[in-house]
Amino acid sequence: MPNGVIELSYWQVSIAFIFVVLLLFMLKRRGISRERTLILASVRMTFQLVLVGYILLVVFDNAHPLLTLAILIIMIGFAIFTLFNKFKMDLNPRLKRVILIAMPLGTVPVLLIFLWGVIGVTPYYNPQYFIPITGMIVGNSMTGISLGIHTMLKRFNHQRAEVEEALVLGATPKQASHDIINDAFDSAIMPTLNSMLGMGIIFLPGMMTGQILSGLDPTLAIMYQIAIMLGILGGVSLTTYLFLMMGYKTFFNSSQQLNE
Repeated sequence: MPNGVIELSYWQVSIAFIFVVLLLFMLKRRGISRERTLILASVRMTFQLVLVGYILLVVFDNAHPLLTLAILIIMIGFAIFTLFNKFKMDLNPRLKRVILIAMPLGTVPVLLIFLWGVIGVTPYYNPQYFIPITGMIVGNSMTGISLGIHTMLKRFNHQRAEVEEALVLGATPKQASHDIINDAFDSAIMPTLNSMLGMGIIFLPGMMTGQILSGLDPTLAIMYQIAIMLGILGGVSLTTYLFLMMGYKTFFNSSQQLNE
C-alpha cells in the first residue's frame, strides 16, 4: 500500500463489472434496447483508459514542451471532431468554422491562467498537471458548446417566425436573436452551476476523491477542487459565449435575413 493507496489487482477491478451485468439485467427486464450500447461503452471505456494510462507513463517519464503541446492539440482536436460528429447533420460550414475558433480561443487562455497563474506549475509544461487539468477544462467546455448548439438550433427552428417578424420590424440579427442566445448560454452553463451547488455536501467530486484516496491532506484537496471548478466554469462560460456570439451570425445571410 504505497503512499497510503490501496493497490487494485485486475481481479478486484473485474468485480466492479458486476454493475454492468446488473444494468444489463434491468435493461432486459424492461425491454429497453440499450444492451449493445452499454457493452460497447464499457469495453471502450476500459480500453481507452488502459491505453491512456500507459501513454501517460511514457509522457511523464519523458516530459517535453513539444510533447505537452501535441497532447493539448490532440485533446482540443478530438473535442472539435466529437462536436462535428454529434451534429454532423445540423452544422453548416460557417458554424463548423465558429467551433474551430471558439474551442481553442475559449479553453487555452483559461488553461494557461489556471496552470501558470493559479497553480504556478514548474516547469511550465509539466504534464502531470497540464494533461489532467486540460482534459477537465476542454471536456467540460465541449459539453457546454454541445448544449449551446442543441438549444440554439432548436430555438432558431421553433422561433423562426418570431425572428423574422423582429427583423421586419427593424431589429438587427443580434437583437432578433437575443433571447435565443441567452437561453442557449443558460443551458450551457447550468450543469456546471448545478454541480457547484451540490458539491461538498451532496457529493464529493472525482478529482477531490482521487486526491484524498491517494493520501493528500483533505484541506489541500479541497483547495484544488475549488480552483479547478472555477477553472471549469471559466472554460465553459468563455468558450460557449464566444461560440454563441459568433455562431448566431451563421443563421443570417449578408442581407440580414434568416437563411433558407
